[in-house]
Amino acid sequence: MRLRRPVARKLAVLAATSAVLSVGAAPPTSAATDTVEKSPVAVGYGGAVSSVDPDASAVGIEVLRKGGNAVDAAVATAAALGVTEPYSAGIGGGGYFVYYDAESRAVHTIDGRETAPLSADENLFLENGTPIPFAEAVTSGLSVGTPGTPATWQTALRSWGSKPLGKLLKPAEKLARDGFTVDATFRAQTASNEARFRNFPATADLFLPGGALPVVGSTLKNPDLARTYAELGRKGVGALYRGDLAQDIVDTVNKPPVDPGSGYNARPGDLTTADLAAYRAKHQAPTKASYRGLGVYGMAPSSSGGTTVAEALNILERTDLSKASDVQYLHRYIEASRIAFADRGRWVGDPALEDVPTKGLLSQRFADSRECLIKDDAVLTSPVAPGDPRNPVPCATGGKAAPTTYEGDSTTHLTVADKWGDVVSYTLTIEQTGGSGITVPGRGFLLNNELTDFSFTPANPAVHDPNLPGPGKRPRSSMSPTIVLDRHDRPVVALGSPGGATIITTVLQTLTGFLDRGLPLVDAIAAPRASQRNQTTTELEPGLWNSPLRAELEAIGHGFRQNPEIGAATAVQRLSNGRWLAAAETVRRGGGAAMVVHPTK
Repeated sequence: MRLRRPVARKLAVLAATSAVLSVGAAPPTSAATDTVEKSPVAVGYGGAVSSVDPDASAVGIEVLRKGGNAVDAAVATAAALGVTEPYSAGIGGGGYFVYYDAESRAVHTIDGRETAPLSADENLFLENGTPIPFAEAVTSGLSVGTPGTPATWQTALRSWGSKPLGKLLKPAEKLARDGFTVDATFRAQTASNEARFRNFPATADLFLPGGALPVVGSTLKNPDLARTYAELGRKGVGALYRGDLAQDIVDTVNKPPVDPGSGYNARPGDLTTADLAAYRAKHQAPTKASYRGLGVYGMAPSSSGGTTVAEALNILERTDLSKASDVQYLHRYIEASRIAFADRGRWVGDPALEDVPTKGLLSQRFADSRECLIKDDAVLTSPVAPGDPRNPVPCATGGKAAPTTYEGDSTTHLTVADKWGDVVSYTLTIEQTGGSGITVPGRGFLLNNELTDFSFTPANPAVHDPNLPGPGKRPRSSMSPTIVLDRHDRPVVALGSPGGATIITTVLQTLTGFLDRGLPLVDAIAAPRASQRNQTTTELEPGLWNSPLRAELEAIGHGFRQNPEIGAATAVQRLSNGRWLAAAETVRRGGGAAMVVHPTK
């Protein structure tokens, strides 16, 4: 499908880079320490992969080149990201997997979110009735949930894959053994975690080689992870949920291996081998919003991404954003985000334990009852009160407001398409950059701190909070892997991003920039971002902060604060004649890696 491309407006000029973008070819496989060319855009045939890392994207492309499908390539790419992006994702974490099957023209999803121990209750992060300090909770066994990533891979491959897991893990195993080249982003992420990494010998030995920060251009090897991948390849992912590896995880969580000389007191968790053995990744129906005649599909709860992106799009559906001024476009986008986040906070939690009105949140009727709150010449005051999707009342303002709780800004996203037209949009994480900071000794991977995505206490004591901890509960997420289909149920674009709660606004802004404002996909990704999450002020990247648009928006009543970098999206777009366009960041996180199997000029 070719989308209409109106004349680009000022936002295109404000894009994070104005340099001419080169088309990225897929390189042949090579030694892990060799430099793989990195480009934010690639066009061609045979399939496409876009991720933040060139080694990982190259692994996925090689799987496609050898006849694997999009699911195979997504699993192989994710495993490679566990090597090169270990602070963002890995087998110690979880995520959400959205898959489009070209044969049936249907979208499927897998919820691979981490779960709380069966012993957990709503007092998980309370001590004598008071929340423990957030930083203390993050770097502890208490924050670690049962990992969902390996089960997600197994579930996806059993359902739609064509290659065995062991074969797909081989490239990542080799990458871990041979090592990858440290770049400036990896060094900076290590530096920001250096103090807490030093508290745990297994983490320090792995990521602070020789006791120092890794040097840009040096090679970082992870032989322990290579052996762990080899074990999973031989035995299957059941080895992580039962047996010696499961016991190693439980021992690490319940008695964090702290350097005795550090003086750090890492709170123990209460994870059991029964918790791991009981874990299941879940098949579930996707969310869907109808927007501009297209179907926008995403993740249903436990992620809030699908419902919140969909509600905001439904709110914006009543406005022709292609004809709006840049100021009114941003104003409407910000206000729709503000409202959707108000409803997210009140209603979304783990549907296994909470009554989540997903159907109501996705309804156009509910969105219309919220859209009428938006005025062209005024700004809503945050925190905005939520509406009631079970019984929508137009322009209702009488609910009890609650602020948006904090969510870590790490995570990674990959997007894949194959020659048959199948598409995967997959977001995976260990939560904070560096997760809990705790590496499983001898196993080569960091454990997540995903349970800190729960509310420690109710956001508003007068209102039920659906995101309090509970036994076996999945914490609410903002991950928003998204696939957009045309009226014939064929792919238009697929995308996603890391960034904690800013994931939702990144996906929403990229979609509206692409679908409404006529920006080419790579420019929609590169455009400077704003993020409003039902907070007093809206975050702006420098490109908007330093723009005349800020003063015009402030004149309406908006308040802003700076954020140097919001999100790091990757995407693929279906073009005509079997071609794909892969797109990634030009600058954020050091730039992404978009590749195709057979490039065209």
